[in-house]
Amino acid sequence: MSTVLPPLPAKRYFTIGEVAQLCGVKPHVLRYWEQEFTQLRPMKRRGNRRYYQHHEVLMIRRIRELLYEQGFTISGARNRLHELGLAARSARPDGVAEALPPIEPDFSALQLADGPPLEFDVDPASLRRELEEIRAILF
Repeated sequence: MSTVLPPLPAKRYFTIGEVAQLCGVKPHVLRYWEQEFTQLRPMKRRGNRRYYQHHEVLMIRRIRELLYEQGFTISGARNRLHELGLAARSARPDGVAEALPPIEPDFSALQLADGPPLEFDVDPASLRRELEEIRAILF
């Protein structure tokens, strides 16, 4: 029985409370999973507050599905995630990440329906780094 989770909002960072609601688990479970799954490394800021990025929230949802819906153990889920990562890397041709064009985010085409273009208060260099990190995870 699959639980319907709410859609992820278009945000850059999520607090542990937000992630807990979006993924249907308690915050203490997320802190435990950080110890068990090396893929989960939320950024920590002042006061050791955790901030999760979009790809980490998706990984948490995948872990939740493996544990709660497919019945994997923690070590089984860890192994399955490792296998999926290896399979994804081996399925691509060699050098595909190097062959991808450089990331140049362009926000000019984004706008709300029947509204003015959106304006973003984003540092282009940090956005580029984040996109390159996501690309490295995917490829």
